[in-house]
Amino acid sequence: MVLLHPLSDFINPNTTVNNSSPTYNYQGYCPQTGELLQLPRTPLAEAIAHSLMAQLAQDELYSREGKMYGILLIKLPNGEQKILKAFSGLLNGCSDVEGWVPAIPGREEVRLDEVRTLAELETIKQELITLKQIPERQEYEKLEQEFVARLQQMSQNHSDRKQQRHQKRHILTETLVGEALNTAIAELEKESRQDGIARKLLKRERNQVLQPLKQIIEDADVQIRELKRKRKELSCQLQAQMHAAYSLMNFYGRSQTLQQLLPQGLPTGTGDCCAPKLLHYAATHNLKPLAMAEFWWGESSKDKIQGNFYDACVERCQPLMGFLLSGLQSTSTANTALAAEKHKTTLSTINYQLSTPNYFPIQEELSIVYEDEWLIAVNKPSGLLSVPGRYSHNQDSVLSRLRNLFPDEVNLQAVHRLDMDTSGILVLARDSQAHSLLNQQFQQRQIHKVYEAVLAGCIYIDKGVIELPLWGDPKNRPYQQVNWQYGKQCITNFRVISTAGHCTHVEFIPITGRTHQLRVHAAHPKGLGVPILGDRLYGDCQTTDRLHLHARELCLQHPYIEDKKLHLQTNTPF
Repeated sequence: MVLLHPLSDFINPNTTVNNSSPTYNYQGYCPQTGELLQLPRTPLAEAIAHSLMAQLAQDELYSREGKMYGILLIKLPNGEQKILKAFSGLLNGCSDVEGWVPAIPGREEVRLDEVRTLAELETIKQELITLKQIPERQEYEKLEQEFVARLQQMSQNHSDRKQQRHQKRHILTETLVGEALNTAIAELEKESRQDGIARKLLKRERNQVLQPLKQIIEDADVQIRELKRKRKELSCQLQAQMHAAYSLMNFYGRSQTLQQLLPQGLPTGTGDCCAPKLLHYAATHNLKPLAMAEFWWGESSKDKIQGNFYDACVERCQPLMGFLLSGLQSTSTANTALAAEKHKTTLSTINYQLSTPNYFPIQEELSIVYEDEWLIAVNKPSGLLSVPGRYSHNQDSVLSRLRNLFPDEVNLQAVHRLDMDTSGILVLARDSQAHSLLNQQFQQRQIHKVYEAVLAGCIYIDKGVIELPLWGDPKNRPYQQVNWQYGKQCITNFRVISTAGHCTHVEFIPITGRTHQLRVHAAHPKGLGVPILGDRLYGDCQTTDRLHLHARELCLQHPYIEDKKLHLQTNTPF
């Protein structure tokens, strides 16, 4: 089966491709050396991918289902360049298709278990559908609505009769006396009791009719919960089997299973994406990767558009990049030096230091901005999490450090979050009541926040308001995108502080507080159209020592001291 495709299958030899800087870098830290390893998505890789898109468009087979596709430009030991191509998951139910990189070894080992489990899951799915559609549900809803209507009509009738009795009672007290009055009043009270009895009888009838149906529905719901539990258990079991069987190789020639790489667990589908397939195949066949590109093709989904390029998915691929690229000589050091020399000139007036990024845990001590017996505010450095992450290598954080510093304060909690790469003021509460009161201020937008940022380019407006709704892509967390249909309202005020070279120093005042709000509002074409310096997630490809975004000021009401307004400030470190 031919897997190495000549460049001429995708690019005309006479075609000139812009040899500009990469549009994105697949990257991760080598577990052995700690070196940042990068594999670029270059204009040439994108041109090859566009050619592949044109080929896919000619065959209806590839348009039946939307999925990710990828290409890898590689160099053979003899110096010749070739192309590998891959698809994510299965293509029309097949894992191995002629001309495409095969699935990562290990899938065949669990093939029978996978087929059996998928069959069980399909059976469970059909049982769930049946239980959700039992006729008793529709019958119960219909009868319940009928009884509600009858009770409402009865209540209206009784209300009218009560009003009539009230009027009669008034007339009787004016026209009758003695025993005649008592007899007439007793008759009215008897009518009232009869109305009450009629209401009770109708409710009893309702319960007698609906209770058997309700019991059948509750029994079905118990079965549904049990089936969902079993479905989750089967899915997790199959996922664990796959992760234990899938074996990846890096460019040192070392192999590890997905389970060994991340024993804490990975989302379903990890190992089936294009990037791991391509890099594993290249490593096992002594092929040197030069560039890679992944794109979506087929029916567009709410978060993926046909023909668009996408970065390594945060939950499935990114955690594997450091291992997969290990042993591959990184070009990051040379690129970093070149970028640093280039930008030192343009940014010398504002003294920005450009160097190789460092995402290893920050070792400097936390600077406490404010402290009393109820709360603590710290100046969080860039590169440190606000709270511990999901996996063991993401436990270093502001919260974990403060809990180590104050071991007796078991109720210490972060009131809000700052992105890992954002620096600035972070507030933590020392008891649950203070946390609740402060959290209410954030939710009710009573907190005044001021950020400073440096944009990686020039803008031509001095101040204004950005209103773009943001929606989090559940398959590519924590990436946020502007989405007018599903997005939540986001508002940011901004003003330009200064400009220097090709950069713009701005002040942001967010009115709402969504994830990555300032970063997207800066980078999006309908926002400022220029990403924040160092924000590779949203489009800045320059090599800098950090994300240039800092939470400079925070104004809030003290949770316990009514007349105390806290105005917390820090110096911007860039």
